[in-house]
Amino acid sequence: MNKKLCCMTGATGHVGFALLKELQDYDDRDVRIILRKDPGIFEGMRCEKVKGDITDYESLIRAFEGVEIVYHIAGCVEIKPGHEEHVYNINVNGTKNVLRAARKCGVKRVVYMSSVDTYVPLPDNQEMTEVYHYDPDELEGTYAKTKAEATQLVLDANKPGVLETVVCQPSACMGPYDFKVSSVGSMIRMFSTGKFPITMTFGGYNFVDVRDVAKGTVAAGDKGGAGEVYILCNKSCTVDEFIRTLAKASGNKPPRFKLGKRLIDMAAPVMEVYYKAADETPLFTRYAIRKLCSNCNFSYAKAQRELGYSPRPLEESLKDTIEWLKGEEERQKELHAKQEQEALQRAEEAARRAREAEERAKEAQQRVFREYEKAEEERLKAEEERVKAEEAAKALEKQEKRIARAEERRREDMESMREEEEKLRAKEEKQRVKEEKLRAKEQKKQAKEDE
Repeated sequence: MNKKLCCMTGATGHVGFALLKELQDYDDRDVRIILRKDPGIFEGMRCEKVKGDITDYESLIRAFEGVEIVYHIAGCVEIKPGHEEHVYNINVNGTKNVLRAARKCGVKRVVYMSSVDTYVPLPDNQEMTEVYHYDPDELEGTYAKTKAEATQLVLDANKPGVLETVVCQPSACMGPYDFKVSSVGSMIRMFSTGKFPITMTFGGYNFVDVRDVAKGTVAAGDKGGAGEVYILCNKSCTVDEFIRTLAKASGNKPPRFKLGKRLIDMAAPVMEVYYKAADETPLFTRYAIRKLCSNCNFSYAKAQRELGYSPRPLEESLKDTIEWLKGEEERQKELHAKQEQEALQRAEEAARRAREAEERAKEAQQRVFREYEKAEEERLKAEEERVKAEEAAKALEKQEKRIARAEERRREDMESMREEEEKLRAKEEKQRVKEEKLRAKEQKKQAKEDE
């Protein structure tokens, strides 16, 4: 069986991870997820990881190659002021890139994760159903405005035979897999640990289990109508009902203290300043309070009718969330202990390498010192040899001079001897001549006598 390939953005988020978890049960498709960096939460999950970013069009071209369905889940839910440009770049420009790349790569269908925040609340708690035109100017807050603009882009991109688009619109998501800890998850965690012992006399909202949203999203991709919108929510409840259900799910007593809207309105600006200084998202802002007091009576009848969507009870979601939070807390402790152990091992390894490096440095230093000593010894020896050679040369020169002088004296003596011999020979010759003259004279005399 040839499996179809689907690709996800936003897999590290709350909804995205739940969707990836849901897709593990589908053997008819392979899943590719786009990551800026791997947070290490996908161990044991069947998926192909590719590096990319929805703000990087070229990375999407590579990621969408051969893909049939794209689940565009990535988005920025930042509600703090001062991040408007960042939110717009992700929610609007990122969606433009996804649609453009999907058309370029021949993707059959894009399923976009919008939000019920794109709806203008109807008066008198009227039931709100799917709409197909979104005007950012009618909404409050950067998040709502950018999601509305992106939703309209997705609906306008639906072109039969070119690209099919489907929009899913969850209400406030809660449930397991809240790794980044949303505001709802933070409140559940605080209450279950006794750090949020209050409830409120006003307001309400529509909370939905993220696992139900994941199931509805897969169904929307598989059998939702092209160009259609599906609200994925649950029954709305008051804040007090939510808190009391949370108390029951966590095994705690319902809080006795109830805060009224006037007190919350007074505290909200102060909380905004405090959390801004702490660089954290406050549980309650003036915008959040207005949302809690607005109409949240959304209908999931269409999704139930066309997709088989059926959200679970709130209490079940809260119990599962609390259990997951406990498990995640233990996992984080184990992870922290493992990281500490690994850090200790790395430190020990670094210390060992440092000691080895120090030993090598000492050995190198000693080797250099030995080589220096050897070189110095050789230099001294060479110097000694040079001195000896110079002394020998000087001695040889003296010897040569002595020999030269002796030779000179010898020559002088020889010359003197020759002169003496010549004088002696001359004297002997003179004596001989004298004797010959004398003999001649005697012979002459004898001759005369003989006559």
